[in-house]
Parts: sequence; structure tokens; C-alpha cells
Amino acid sequence: MRPRAAVGALGGTIAMTPARSGEGVTPHLDAATLVAVVPGLTEMADVTAETLQRLPSASLLPEHLVAALGWARTQVADGAAGVVLTHGTDTMEESAYLLDLLWDRPEPLVLTGAMRPPLVAGADGPANVLAAVTVAVSEGARGLGVLVVMDDSAHLAAAVTKTRATGTGAFASPGGGAVGRVVESEYVPGLVPARSRPPALPQPSRTAVRVALLEPGIGDDGGVVDLVVEAGYDGLVLAGSGAGHVPEPVADAVGRAVLRLPVVVGSRTGSGTTATRTYGYAGSEVDLLARGAVMAGPLSPRKARVLLWTLLAGGADGAAVRAEFRRRGGAAGD
Repeated sequence: MRPRAAVGALGGTIAMTPARSGEGVTPHLDAATLVAVVPGLTEMADVTAETLQRLPSASLLPEHLVAALGWARTQVADGAAGVVLTHGTDTMEESAYLLDLLWDRPEPLVLTGAMRPPLVAGADGPANVLAAVTVAVSEGARGLGVLVVMDDSAHLAAAVTKTRATGTGAFASPGGGAVGRVVESEYVPGLVPARSRPPALPQPSRTAVRVALLEPGIGDDGGVVDLVVEAGYDGLVLAGSGAGHVPEPVADAVGRAVLRLPVVVGSRTGSGTTATRTYGYAGSEVDLLARGAVMAGPLSPRKARVLLWTLLAGGADGAAVRAEFRRRGGAAGD
């Protein structure tokens, strides 16, 4: 008997067509249309499809993702072996991580999309949907949490990032690689086992949480950090240079900011981890930790923002924020 898979459509390039000839593409296609054009899908699984949103991924809100999470839980409770969400690629890594922080089922929850719209030559949407369903119904993918499946490769939500603006082959997991691949219509786990997942975080009790993300550069005077605090934001993430470093005036602003909100510092390099005890100058990781900042460890600044938002939306206090970054990032400091 074929397993059952549920596909929920959120929009993105995979669903985009032009309203009129010569115009740019926008999300129009529904879930039923997306699955209907996938060769071999009905041989892989019994698929049900539902349209949840028709939005470009940059316009998706946390409440849309929380609603999609509830829908996915319902599908699993009704007997689905796994769930697939089609999603735009621009913010897929952020949405995948937010969902992963909250997903508390062993069944795979898989995000996929397309880099090419449906009506262009070499459209990759159908192949990605087929691969995503293949992974979603695989026993080998159970317990891995939320995965991103693109180009026949499966990536852990905490590690994946979009590395190219256009063209296929745009997703990678720096420092770790894909956790598995689809080969000859089967999911093949990687040689290195996936790391164990921390338990799911509490569900958001509110979504009106604002977390800013800033990238300080040469000559930054820290004024924007002060403006974030004055504007009443709930949290702040800084994309620091190197192993989590900022100019001295920004460090001074961080010292003021931590009295009002949690400040997390990640690395803008795209790979590796923030340090905790190597550099001691003003604006270094040692200095920032002493001022009260939290280091993001290997989490990218984008992922750190998602984690901080999820924690604050779930009611976490400063101690809980620090503990979860230590647990999930591994280098939060004391």
C-alpha cells in the first residue's frame, strides 16, 4: 500500500506565472495544479494537496508559518507519513528553521520550491516536488525534523542556506553538507548521521514580536543600535565580522542596549562559528560577552534572528534565551 503524503502550497516561484505575456511572474498556481504536473508522483504516494497561501516568500509572516505548522500536524494526525510545504526560496532557510524549532513530530516536514518559474525551459519545480515527497514518506528521514529538499538533496533546517541568487544548485549546508539525497526514486541517508535534535520550543503565545537584524560595517558609530532600542524592538541580532566582532562604538551601543533587550551576535562570514575567548579588544567576542551579549555560535545571523523571535514569542526570559542559544548554537557564552 502506498503511503500518504500531504502537500501544502504557500506560494513562491514554484507557483508563479505572468498575469499577461511579457509581465513578471507572481504566485497564481494552486496546490492541486502543482502536484498534477509531477510525473511519477502518484506511483510514489497517495497525495492530498491544499493551498495555504499564494505569496512570495519575503511576504510570508510568522503567523502564516504557525498556521502551516498546525495544518501539518493535522495531516500527520490524519495518517500522513510526511508533509511537504511548497515555499519561495528567498526566505526558505528562515521559514524552515522556525518550523523546525516548533515541529514536535517524528514524521518528516519537508520544504521545497523552485528556482525557475513553471513556464520557462528547465523548470525545476516538478522534480523538486517529487524529491520532497520521496523524502517525506521515507522511513530514513523520520526524526530529522524539518528538511529542505532541493535538487535531489536533503538539508537540515538548522544548517541550510541559499548560496546563489539565481539558477539551480542554490542550496547548501556549509560545514556539514546534505544529510541525504534522492537516488533512483529513493531517499539515501548520508554517511554522517544527523545530530540529535533538541526538543521543540513552546508554541508562540504572541506573534507581535519585533527582532531587528543589523550588519555593522567599517566606521559604524552604533547609532542604529540606539535607534532600534528607542523604537521599542523586543530583540536585536548583529551580523558581526569574523568570529563575531563589531566596531568599538557599536560595542558601546550594545552595552546600552542589553539593559533593555537581548542582543545576539553572529558571524556574517557564512560558515564557521563565533568565538568566545580568543580576542579581547573592544568590540571582540570577549568584550561583547562581558557587556551582556549572547553569541550565536554556528547559527547564521538570519537563523539567530529566527531563534530569538521564536523564544521571545514563546515567553522566554533572558536566562532562557541564553540557555537555548547555548544548547542550539553551542557557543553562547556564560
